[in-house]
Amino acid sequence: MKKNLLPLLLVLILTACNQTPKDNREKLDNTDTITTAFKPANIKEEILYQRGIEAAIWGMPAVNYQLMYDALAKINGKDNQVVIWPKLLDWKNQTLTPNPDVIYLMPFFNTEKVGPVVLEIPPADNGVFNGSIMTYWQNALEDVGPGGVDKGKGGKYLFLPPGYDKNKIPAGYIPLQSDTFRGYALLRSVLKSGSAADVATAVAYSKRIKMYPLSEASKNPATVFVDASDKVYESNIPFDFSFYETLNKIVQFEPWLDRDRAMIDPLKTIGIERNKPFSPDSRTKEILAQSVKTARKWLEYNYEAIPPFFKDTHWFFPANEDNIRSVKSTYSITEIYPIDNRAVCYMIAFLVLNILVNLSII
Repeated sequence: MKKNLLPLLLVLILTACNQTPKDNREKLDNTDTITTAFKPANIKEEILYQRGIEAAIWGMPAVNYQLMYDALAKINGKDNQVVIWPKLLDWKNQTLTPNPDVIYLMPFFNTEKVGPVVLEIPPADNGVFNGSIMTYWQNALEDVGPGGVDKGKGGKYLFLPPGYDKNKIPAGYIPLQSDTFRGYALLRSVLKSGSAADVATAVAYSKRIKMYPLSEASKNPATVFVDASDKVYESNIPFDFSFYETLNKIVQFEPWLDRDRAMIDPLKTIGIERNKPFSPDSRTKEILAQSVKTARKWLEYNYEAIPPFFKDTHWFFPANEDNIRSVKSTYSITEIYPIDNRAVCYMIAFLVLNILVNLSII
């Protein structure tokens, strides 16, 4: 099983994508239907339009996360519960880049009210996970399973809220210091085969995970699994005005990170301000609808412009070196902040693995 793990990671995570041929790229480059469709009436509208574009690019990974959480809420899921697909995926799973050959689980954390949250990963005995635990910006904190920090022995990962006193952490936990209250994990229970028996084994292994607030650890609390297999789980990114409604939720839910404080005024320009309602007039909605379409066009242009692995091929790695270094350092390298490439990656997929970041640097 371990021999198959690395190829699976390389296939399933942000590893390689198949681009359209060069002729299509040139056609995309020369097409300007988006920008010619919108004409600002004055400088205020011009700035609103431009700042709407930048807001969409900057907020892409967080909007991607929020849409997945909103999909959970629509099927009556809540914070600190686990959405699971105990069947092989079909069209009802409308996440980005789903694969129909593993069992998926997504625990969603929120530490704001309950404090640190525990995610218990079982040892890789009659099953194996690959996956990662992330902030809502989808910044990987640690990987789990044989490719993660527990090395297949299992462990108690502890998702910590911002500024948490680590002296309060009991022994026996793997602390994950987050700069956000919310986050999630994407876990894949790897199948030996697609047989009904092997699927059942992978599902049983999946349900051995536990998630609960650290404050309730002594009470042996039950983990709530939300079965999404027979429901439409719609989290595709809408490139319309509703994108900004989702972005507004993020600003309201989470305090500003220092690295993003430069976005406070641009977002205020388009009507998104912390602790205030987002209620733009009809003209602003019209302008922002054009902004997000232009942002999409810019990201598609960047996507198509990424060079392939080898000449005359179309396979490429979407995350560039600056993006990889930023994720690995939790965006602490002051000279770089690759929001364009980050947005390209989270426009087409979600999740990043620490192990993949390491491999990419090598």
